[in-house]
Amino acid sequence: MAISDPPVFEVPDKGLRSGSLGLVGNVVIGLSAVAPAYSLAATLGFVVAAVHEKAPAMFILAFIPMLLIAFAYRELGEDTPDCGTTFTWGTKAFGPWIGWIGGWGLAVSAIIVLANVAEIAGVYLLRFLGLDSWAENIWIKVGLGCILIVMMTWVSIRGILISERMQNVLIVVQFGVLIVASVIALFKVGFDKAGPQAINPSLSWIWPSGLTASSIAEAVILCIFIYWGWDACLAVGEETKDSAKTPGRAAVITTIILVCTYVLVAYAIQSFAGFGEEGIGLNNPDNADDVLTILGDPVAGSIMASLLLLTVSVSALSSTQSTILPTARGTLSMAVYGAIPKRFSKVHPRYMTPAFGTAVMGASALMFYLVLSLVSEDTLGDSISSLGLAVAFYYGITAYACVWYFRRTLFTSARNLFFRGVFPLIGALAMTWAFFQSAIDMYATDYGSTSIAGVGGVFIMGVGMLVLGIPLMLLCFAFGPKDFWKGKTLNANTEVKVPDVY
Repeated sequence: MAISDPPVFEVPDKGLRSGSLGLVGNVVIGLSAVAPAYSLAATLGFVVAAVHEKAPAMFILAFIPMLLIAFAYRELGEDTPDCGTTFTWGTKAFGPWIGWIGGWGLAVSAIIVLANVAEIAGVYLLRFLGLDSWAENIWIKVGLGCILIVMMTWVSIRGILISERMQNVLIVVQFGVLIVASVIALFKVGFDKAGPQAINPSLSWIWPSGLTASSIAEAVILCIFIYWGWDACLAVGEETKDSAKTPGRAAVITTIILVCTYVLVAYAIQSFAGFGEEGIGLNNPDNADDVLTILGDPVAGSIMASLLLLTVSVSALSSTQSTILPTARGTLSMAVYGAIPKRFSKVHPRYMTPAFGTAVMGASALMFYLVLSLVSEDTLGDSISSLGLAVAFYYGITAYACVWYFRRTLFTSARNLFFRGVFPLIGALAMTWAFFQSAIDMYATDYGSTSIAGVGGVFIMGVGMLVLGIPLMLLCFAFGPKDFWKGKTLNANTEVKVPDVY
């Protein structure tokens, strides 16, 4: 242990369904939370706009700190397999204030993304069904998005097993369509069947040369969103077989699968579409919102186009459900240790899930979605651009916590030095740089689609949502039990605790 605080009583678990997931199931949960098809559809065009042909390089560049932070998650998860993740580890390393605000960063990320993925799932489902006019109707798509949030919240309440089984099917659909479409595209390019707009792939695309710090930061913060979600592996760690080791391994495997998939898809799209300003060219601004559809009809006809629409909808739908899972478990952990109201610590006796916390998370996302979508579609779009700030924030806290928590054992072995010290520290510094550089760039009024009083709407959304956690934290301190804030319920020697069951 890194800090010699007095121990508290030790008990086995929080009442969740332990041993429900194996390594494969844990990886599936992580991949589903990332929603690779949706993430690519939503951001690849903007990454290309920021760095042009260097998009594959950005995927690799962003992967490096993600892998290093995954090592931090693995080490902390082996020591304390707690569903509170950043909250628990940040508190054990730095105390209650840093831990609480780190947990808030995770909650903010989930609320923002849930609002967006619910709408995307609905819109692409309508387009798949040929109801394009319905997909453009604000009331229909918002109504359908709300229904999907409610449905996925209900599935999450019903239990981890039904969630895993549903995700197994959805993840096979996602990766199957993405890989098949990419291979067909590269095959056509290689045999000069792709059309005059196609270009030969180049190894230079994976080297980030000739880019400015701002363009790299913009692309990396977008790529952080594309990778974000793999830490769901750790949030369901207490429900995983061999909880000390399996979740950490699953996190590392998940990030490796993602980088390989993203680079393959980016190469396929760039090679097949080229960088022209007309037609399917990637410099055509009409394609920026969703370049993934290039792998549809242009590559393999109407059947593949329909499959891609269904894949993006399925991807967003699976992310809606798998994002609720870890966040509700984060609030469970916070409540167990007395950081937020005790009601969040209740576990359903039949489904063995944090039903109340899950319902609150779904309701929060629903309210956020309704407010932003009815105010302005541009505001809803800018919210997803701001997501990277919250993710970089709590990933950075986690990685710093790893270094500090294990500081007294770093030099006991070369393995500890690198996996508990050097690698997490590099990842944390990368997240810190991405956070501040992006925040500075986001302040400009032309960064996104909205601005208020001369300040970029993306900046206000990203920083504002994080700052909102401060008064909420102070309210919990003022009106809640004081033991957590005095370091009595959670410190470096605290083991997991069992909540009440209703």
